[in-house]
Amino acid sequence: MQIGDQATNAEMVYDTPTLQTTLFPMPQAHPLSIRELLATDQPRNRLLAHGAAALSDAELLAIITGVQCLETTQRLLIAAGGPRGLLTLSTAELQQLVSGISVGRAAQLKAAIELGRRVVQGDPAQRRQIKSPNDIANLLLLEMSHLDQEQLRTVLLDTKNRIQAISTVYIGSLNTSMVRVGEVFKEAVRRNSSALIVVHNHPSGDATPSPEDVLVTREIVQAGKLLDTDVLDHLIIGNGVWASLRERGLGFDTR
Repeated sequence: MQIGDQATNAEMVYDTPTLQTTLFPMPQAHPLSIRELLATDQPRNRLLAHGAAALSDAELLAIITGVQCLETTQRLLIAAGGPRGLLTLSTAELQQLVSGISVGRAAQLKAAIELGRRVVQGDPAQRRQIKSPNDIANLLLLEMSHLDQEQLRTVLLDTKNRIQAISTVYIGSLNTSMVRVGEVFKEAVRRNSSALIVVHNHPSGDATPSPEDVLVTREIVQAGKLLDTDVLDHLIIGNGVWASLRERGLGFDTR
């Protein structure tokens, strides 16, 4: 899909890093082990004394993974492009980026990241009610901002706009020749959903709707009318930003 200028996120109520694969060289001097630090300076003791919020990202990583050198966790953060970059790395990539990360430690880190993601995302099974595009953005922005392929998902809603399920419809480049409208509505029909919201991401990071996005949206909205399933919105997710096509009057009949 073509992308353009950055999007802005206006509120509307409904009636939603490139990896450096080269290893960082180890410094000439012997890096200081956490065990060699004063007891009061060791990350675990600092957490117990001052709380997790007082620790640096590198210290938190050291506690999670058990790595005994803060320099190693600092190099991992630099190589990943910061904490958010860790979301997209596999266990093998974590090991390749920086020496000193074992399979077990990489698995512990991925488990902690996934748990944190679930805490932020919340549980759709809690039947949260969707009142605006911002509600959908809060639900999916963190996860979908870092996907390296385009995905199209549908958020299925009941008659009170409460979430029934989130379904992944497509993975890969999307265009009108690929998108089969029947697939978009397949899960909604099965669950007898009253409405749905379409969400897809732009791996480029720019959430500006393309002409192709508008055309796909128009076709989905028209199909929804035939199937008696309201299409409330189509959100595009970029890198930390999002855009609502309904807010922009793109692909929806605003009359």
